[in-house]
Amino acid sequence: MKQYIFTILFTAAVTFALSWTVWRLSLKYKLYPGIRERDVHKTPTPRLGGIAMFLGVVAAFLVSSQHPFFAIIWNEPVQVWAILGATFLIVLVGVADDIWDVDWMIKLGAQFLAAGIIAWFGELQIYSLPIGGLSVGSSWVSFTLTVFSIVIVMNAVNFIDGLDGLVAGVCLIANGVFFAYTYMLVRDTGASTYFNTASFIAAVLIGACVGFLPLNWSPARLFMGDAGALMLGLLMACSAIAITGQIDPAIMGDNDDFGRSQLLGAFIPILLPVVIVLLPLLDFGLAVVRRMSRGKSPFSPDRKHLHHRMLDMGHTDRDAVLIFYAWTALVSFAFLLMYIGTTLEWPGDYLFGVAYGVVGVVACLVVTLMPSRRRAPESDPLLEDVL
Repeated sequence: MKQYIFTILFTAAVTFALSWTVWRLSLKYKLYPGIRERDVHKTPTPRLGGIAMFLGVVAAFLVSSQHPFFAIIWNEPVQVWAILGATFLIVLVGVADDIWDVDWMIKLGAQFLAAGIIAWFGELQIYSLPIGGLSVGSSWVSFTLTVFSIVIVMNAVNFIDGLDGLVAGVCLIANGVFFAYTYMLVRDTGASTYFNTASFIAAVLIGACVGFLPLNWSPARLFMGDAGALMLGLLMACSAIAITGQIDPAIMGDNDDFGRSQLLGAFIPILLPVVIVLLPLLDFGLAVVRRMSRGKSPFSPDRKHLHHRMLDMGHTDRDAVLIFYAWTALVSFAFLLMYIGTTLEWPGDYLFGVAYGVVGVVACLVVTLMPSRRRAPESDPLLEDVL
């Protein structure tokens, strides 16, 4: 655990220093775009924070290559370089979009190319699903499933990037929960070492978010832009695939040595990686349906994202961000507690996380909907879009 803590602190320190540097240089050379119609902020703000986050991630990977505890990740350096190469590509395209507004087709093509590099050259693929020994079919099915999973998560994370500190905080919470889950999962499966690629990537992302958030918190002085949001989505997908898509299906749900419920033991390895990006995935899905139903491109920008809806309901920018934090923490921790609770006897194995989730959902709903009672809404933009 000490090595992971060092990784988090090191990545955070490097990212913070580089974020401050990027912010100063961006102001000096006026490297920031004008205000767009859908933007919430009122003053031009640099969007190149993704560069600092990427360099912080690269620094963490390079330092890990010199640490014996992380030697296992460098036993197959091709996979590491494939992940870093794909990340560099997506950050490069993201920076270009943050400065010059690249066509969405080019961005989407770059996303598929980056995902393909990871799946093909890095051989990081979804080979199996931990449900009763279920394996993915042919190698092409595995490759295709992996590529589309990475692209979807990338866009899901990018779509919620619209308020100060929103993406950085949500990803910080999500990766914190996912780190705890992967650490416990490796421990429970009897591995000879607690180190694994998924936990390492999660720790690196925690550090990158911690280091960037001080300059991104409301009022933000620096945005991560598409470069940072797409990078976070890419690496979160890689982390999930590294632990879920390659775990031995026979281990989860069928081994009584761990005292795990067979049902939860089988499904949680799949559900938790999805749950930690549930809000981004929900926003992404709603946006695609909304735009395509109006005959527009699913990637055409608008002002109907979930965070925009929160503002229309009467929340302040900061309150909306905190509510998103609460929802992310609530859902993620509920499933993590369900995994932990499967060591208990009935009814504790199922109700441990469920009870927490029910109480939390009620509390979050009250807080989320409360501002609407203080307004006299002539029309509800949320209902208009849904109907």
